[in-house]
Amino acid sequence: MVTPATHVDPAGRVRASFERQSIMQLLGASLDVVEPGRVDIVLPYRADLCQQNGFLHAGISTTIADSAGGYAAFSLFQPGEDVLTSEFKMNFLAPAKGERYVASGRVVKPGKRLSICQVEVHAYEGEQAALCVIGLLTAVRVTPR
Repeated sequence: MVTPATHVDPAGRVRASFERQSIMQLLGASLDVVEPGRVDIVLPYRADLCQQNGFLHAGISTTIADSAGGYAAFSLFQPGEDVLTSEFKMNFLAPAKGERYVASGRVVKPGKRLSICQVEVHAYEGEQAALCVIGLLTAVRVTPR
């Protein structure tokens, strides 16, 4: 539920919107860092989210990266505005194998309508991180009707 405080608090608006994303709940993902122009999403390892070789499935990697980038852009929007992704390009640099995965989104170029974000997914074993995915995402500022 959105409280009046979340309308003036960008981090609160991001957290409230994230809680309504049923796909993140289904995956077991959670918000970690929420700052203006930056969002990190954490996903613990689950065997049922992996492909046949035991690596996190590319579709799951891109799902959390998409949300991290979108919410990074959303964190800079005004109350009453929302976000949609219009495109993304992901490059897979290494197999995603770890005990947890962190998708980071960072706004590179905010705009009135379009914001460009860099997204990354790291796989962690303990404190050792491996960069698995890097990409660019275009987020669109929308006003719901």
